Amino acid sequence: MIRDIFIPADILLPEGSYSEKWSVIACDQFSSERDYWERVRERVAGEPSTFNMIIPEAYLEEIDEEQEIKKIRAAMDDYLKRGVLREIRESFIYVERTQPDGRVRRGIVGTVDLEEYEFSRLDALILASEGTVLERLPARIRIRRAARLELPHVMAFIDDADEAVIEPLAQKTDSLPLLYDFELMEGGGRIKGWQVAGREVEAVIIALRKLFKRNNFLMVIGDGNHSLAGAKVYWDEIKTSLTEAERLTHPARRALLEVNNVYDPAISFEAIHRVITGVDAEKFAGEFIEALPPGSDYELRWVYKGGGGSAGVKADSIGAMIAAVQAFIDGYIERTGCKVDYIHGEEALTRLAGEDDAFGILLPAMDKSGLFATVGTSGVFPRKSFSVGHARDKRYYLECRDITK
Repeated sequence: MIRDIFIPADILLPEGSYSEKWSVIACDQFSSERDYWERVRERVAGEPSTFNMIIPEAYLEEIDEEQEIKKIRAAMDDYLKRGVLREIRESFIYVERTQPDGRVRRGIVGTVDLEEYEFSRLDALILASEGTVLERLPARIRIRRAARLELPHVMAFIDDADEAVIEPLAQKTDSLPLLYDFELMEGGGRIKGWQVAGREVEAVIIALRKLFKRNNFLMVIGDGNHSLAGAKVYWDEIKTSLTEAERLTHPARRALLEVNNVYDPAISFEAIHRVITGVDAEKFAGEFIEALPPGSDYELRWVYKGGGGSAGVKADSIGAMIAAVQAFIDGYIERTGCKVDYIHGEEALTRLAGEDDAFGILLPAMDKSGLFATVGTSGVFPRKSFSVGHARDKRYYLECRDITK
């Protein structure tokens, strides 16, 4: 039943006027730009904030993970004890996110059944859009294992060309309770959210059932693939110790996320670029060019200190082209010990590639119209193939959910 796949939840929201400092961007953004996260740290100092319940990836290589996880658990317990959070029971939240470019992205926050999600197979109703880097999961699993609350930055897409699931709620906001409306920090735009309950919930579920009849699967995870994969692994880990009845109702079986229509005009797919460090840029460029199959299907560009270039590449699909690029990078790392980082935004990539030992690869963007067709027939895209919008368009942490009670 579709009702069991995406349903309402008991959602926790900040009480009072904490919203602006409460919400920070997804932990995997600005991973090479420490100054962004230092500004966030200074801005929220001493205030309740989701910053205190995450580990930004910019800090992963230098922290004591065990101590940071203890701090996360302590912050969660403190916020619950002090009444920082209020509960919105058995509801969806209809969200309108005004992005920095002024476009408004619409979505619905609710929970999905992790029993219906797979990141390594194609026989599920909820599928990953890109390859999962297994090495990135353990830290996420350890955090979820210790945490009482989950905070979503996952975005899932539905293939709803008729705009029957999410868009009707935009016409009903005058009659829905407004839950939050505030500016997001660091140029993230504005976010508004309305409570969806009762008959409006039923309307969403009925529309999803009709949509499912036209597809072999229901959702593709567009953003936050690794966070949802971590939640899935953790659920598979703990369910073995539960009775059948407990498995049906345990809160960790579900994960909170935002569902978006892939055809929403505000949604665009942006390329995720690569910057390789610890290399002789000119030598790397020569080998990189030699490894690319020449053609005119796609154009690749690259830049480094004092140089750059472009070349046409032959490939059956953009996924195949990205796979070829990634295979070359992975092989080069294995041979030389260099490092790669994945960068959102051409300006940031160009700046980082200007270092003495760096080489930046600029990938083309993907046409979003082919997302469901590609995943349904060919499987996942290579890891870090595309991003949903620019870095500041990403989901900010806001809603929470208790995964222990």
